[in-house]
Amino acid sequence: MTQGNLLEVDWSKIPAPKDDGAANHLTGMTIPPVSLRATNDTAVTLSELTGRTVVFGYPRTGEPGKIGLVDDWDMIPGARGCTPQTCSFRDLFAELKAAGAKHVFGLSTQSNAYQTEMAGRLHLPFPVLSDEQLELSDALSLPTMDVADLTMIKRMAMIIDDGKITHVFYPVFPPDRNAGDVLEWLKANPV
Repeated sequence: MTQGNLLEVDWSKIPAPKDDGAANHLTGMTIPPVSLRATNDTAVTLSELTGRTVVFGYPRTGEPGKIGLVDDWDMIPGARGCTPQTCSFRDLFAELKAAGAKHVFGLSTQSNAYQTEMAGRLHLPFPVLSDEQLELSDALSLPTMDVADLTMIKRMAMIIDDGKITHVFYPVFPPDRNAGDVLEWLKANPV
């Protein structure tokens, strides 16, 4: 199936993910010292960042006009919506920063080369981190799903304060509202 417009989605036709409890353990955890490649050509170690950091994770962004990973991608709960989620963080970036987010990052298991192309195409004002080797995912036991022999992060967002996870948004649906939900939480919970 060819992917058309990745931003226009009728969420009423997409199955919502259920809370499987796979993120329940994350709040209060200390981020391990794992270095990840970023789309701004740096290595980022989340555990070393001071202040408030927002990290939103997702399975994988698509490419308009390209063949989807699997034909039934849209019917996998939580799979569809990575581009709308990412664009919502792009569109609210300045407001997230104004509400106390010192750093904002996207996170997926896609390669840094793919993410760099996507970040340029979508004009992202923040870096996207590649956990292609599943180092952070494994160290934190992040919620993941396996599709077409690939392990991908389930859609989520984490608030990290000085290297410790303060709050987790999981499951996330619809994806395009995630950044707004994070923004409201930041406003209600100033640093």
